[in-house]
Amino acid sequence: MSRWPLWAVLASGEPAWLENRTYDALGLEKGEEDEEGPPFEMSLGSGRYHAIVGTNPIDVGAEIQIAKELSLGCDEPVYSIERANDPWTVMSWQKGTPDVLENDPESLAKSLGCPLPGDAKSSSRAAMSSLRKVAMVEGVGAQEATRVLEEDTGESLTPGRYRLEDTPQGLLIASGTGDIGYADITVSERIPNATVYAVVASPDLDEFFVTVRRGGEGVEEFAQPPDDFPRLRVASDIKGERSPDRILAALGIPAEWFRNE
Repeated sequence: MSRWPLWAVLASGEPAWLENRTYDALGLEKGEEDEEGPPFEMSLGSGRYHAIVGTNPIDVGAEIQIAKELSLGCDEPVYSIERANDPWTVMSWQKGTPDVLENDPESLAKSLGCPLPGDAKSSSRAAMSSLRKVAMVEGVGAQEATRVLEEDTGESLTPGRYRLEDTPQGLLIASGTGDIGYADITVSERIPNATVYAVVASPDLDEFFVTVRRGGEGVEEFAQPPDDFPRLRVASDIKGERSPDRILAALGIPAEWFRNE
């Protein structure tokens, strides 16, 4: 693996079974990939646990689908790790039910006998915290989104957790931490008539990805540079625009929100 994993799933079981269930979770058929292969790799551990890892920012979120699916067939907990944003997110899954953990992902992986690929230099938080996610939601206001997010967590949102801003284009969802987590997916699932544009980008917009969601499901994606193995239908433009800066303008998202200042 040439790039540092942005997400991972740690699960127990035979590697071949884990691989097949991962394909099922992603709605893929083994053997139908292009020359780049699937959007994940198996990293074999020294014991019962093995890791499924991915390096493409546009695939962040796949770990949720995979972990949920694998946990339905595993007696031991399955762990999902998202390292594209800061703070990193670690979740434990049992029979389809998640629980957010405070564990350091690399320490957890090592304790299970399946350390994550990548060296310490390439895996510094400073290097990876450059990627941020911001969403624009059509058909939802800040008040309704706040209610949905609080119902999902069962508690009031802490100050600064999210930045919710109503604009002429729609509701903007950002965060002072640079990580909105799965807020875009939650809103999309709970308000299925809404259209969500989730943007993941680097500060200079050299890496730029947009996932369009409805009803909690991704329907199409835009990527610059183009993704060699897209999981969704490829969009040639977003709102009629093809360059990152113009797409952000069309969505009403300030480009400076992606800068780590």
